[in-house]
Amino acid sequence: MRSRAKWGWLALMGAMAVVLAGCGTPGAPLPPSLNLPDRVTDLSASRAGNRVSLSWTMPRRNTDKLILKEETAVRVCRAEGAGVCTDAGTLMEAPGADATWSETLPAALAEGSPRALSYFVELKNRKGRSAGLSNAVLVLAGAAPRPVEGLTVEMRKSGVVLHWKVEEPDAAVRLQRTLLTPPATKKSEGLLAPEAEPVEQGLLIEEAAQGQALDKSVHFGETYVFRAQRVRRVTVDGQPLELDGDLSAPVRVEAKDVFPPAVPTGLVAVATRGGNGHAAAIDLSWEPDPEEDVAGYVVYRREGDGAWERISPAQPVVGPAFHDAQAEPGQTYRYAVSAVDAGGHESARSAEIEQGLPHP
Repeated sequence: MRSRAKWGWLALMGAMAVVLAGCGTPGAPLPPSLNLPDRVTDLSASRAGNRVSLSWTMPRRNTDKLILKEETAVRVCRAEGAGVCTDAGTLMEAPGADATWSETLPAALAEGSPRALSYFVELKNRKGRSAGLSNAVLVLAGAAPRPVEGLTVEMRKSGVVLHWKVEEPDAAVRLQRTLLTPPATKKSEGLLAPEAEPVEQGLLIEEAAQGQALDKSVHFGETYVFRAQRVRRVTVDGQPLELDGDLSAPVRVEAKDVFPPAVPTGLVAVATRGGNGHAAAIDLSWEPDPEEDVAGYVVYRREGDGAWERISPAQPVVGPAFHDAQAEPGQTYRYAVSAVDAGGHESARSAEIEQGLPHP
């Protein structure tokens, strides 16, 4: 009996040792999470006319690095100069969202001389607490420049010419161009294809008092929309800022290449006498056309004041030279040359020259 009791006692002691070993020493209690959303650090702002637009990225975690799972309340405020940041609006946004907000400026902020206006956003938890205001972004309060009126476009071989009414000669004009035929809709042209044209581009015209500008960077075969806005530059506390007017009504243009190449220049002719089995002929040469889309040239000839006759082949002559082997000895001819582009558009004829072919 004693043996059985002894073994039972040992088993009980072993079980208690296992339980005590699993408990361990209790650590210090963790502080409760305040669940404060992280501050916004990438707030940006723009103003066009009397409309201010903000954009930022919502954080995914709180200040304790825990993942946020619910929409967060956002407070938007603004401060004129060094004044108090007054409420401008509220909204709810999801964690990680690309957030935007806009407002029409109150009348008091849309009048008068240009002055600094700061915007902030503040994220609050369910208890209305926050980790602080976001980074500050500056726009200009005050009267905006007048909208651009009378915007028109004219397609030329050198690019798109834009015209507008000049009403504030001291203000610059920004042209905003949108490509309506983006590269994503077109077939790939291989690894050596040129770099894709940006869908959105801007061009600031400093000398806007002339009321016109030339955009040379358009590409034939594309369709664009142009808008314009006046821009007034102001320096506030040593920082250069822009006060932009409203965008004009859009103007659409199809950049079609309906323009012929430049007229060839430098045409000369030289008569060659026959000999050594070669017939007499007249050799023509001219300056090559520097335009990239030139496919070749057409050579014309006439006698006296007669009609012009095409003497080059049906396909344009590739190089800036031609050998008129059909010229007859004892005759005098007049020659002219035109250029043809890849679209089949032909230039006017060059200045004509006269050359005779003497008898052998």
